[in-house]
Amino acid sequence: MRYSSSLYLLIMNVFLRTKNRKAISAVLTTLIILVASVVLGTGVVLYGTSLFQTGSQSSGITAQGVHVWLNATSGKPTYTWGAAEIRNSGDKILSVDQINVRGTQIPFANWYYDNSPTRVTVANFQSQLIYPTTGVNGLLMSYVTAPQVSNDLTGTNCPATPTQFGINESSTTSGANPVLCFTQASGPISLKPGDKAVVYFQVPTGILSTVDAGSQSSVAIYAGSVGAPQSVTVEAKS
Repeated sequence: MRYSSSLYLLIMNVFLRTKNRKAISAVLTTLIILVASVVLGTGVVLYGTSLFQTGSQSSGITAQGVHVWLNATSGKPTYTWGAAEIRNSGDKILSVDQINVRGTQIPFANWYYDNSPTRVTVANFQSQLIYPTTGVNGLLMSYVTAPQVSNDLTGTNCPATPTQFGINESSTTSGANPVLCFTQASGPISLKPGDKAVVYFQVPTGILSTVDAGSQSSVAIYAGSVGAPQSVTVEAKS
């Protein structure tokens, strides 16, 4: 009986200690749950705020004043040029990396652009893009007061290097707007939010021909996945 009483007391002692430990565990468990709830709630709020900030930033590219000119002068190859005024209308830095005409990508070497804020002014950006003329090699000639005999930059105030040609978009004669200086591209054109650029591009031979003059053609300008094709009329030039 004494043995049984001792065993009984030992069991009761263990039981009471276990109950005390369980009581302490219950308090700790409650605190852990409370702290975890606060941390989780804060994380959800921060995550939601991050998503909102990310979603509020949008990407956008605007192309206006798009032209395609086809020069089919007798005795010359058929030279085709296009032009567009491009603006980053979103909240992120974008790189214009594709110009497609009738589904064919124009190589960077055929792009000529000016994205200088001092020259691509609001007035220049809203001006009607003009087609100067092409030389025997198909490159656009400098145009200030009249088409030049050769592709020189005399009177354009454009640097000789690396600029390829200069165009005064304000009119067919000298105007108040700065002359745009076009440089051959070697890759995508980077534009910060709100930045603008004017781009002239030579369409490779074989995409359009003389029979396309007066017809509709698609021109698509993209910055990554941003952009959309436009339908423009192919203008005949001599």
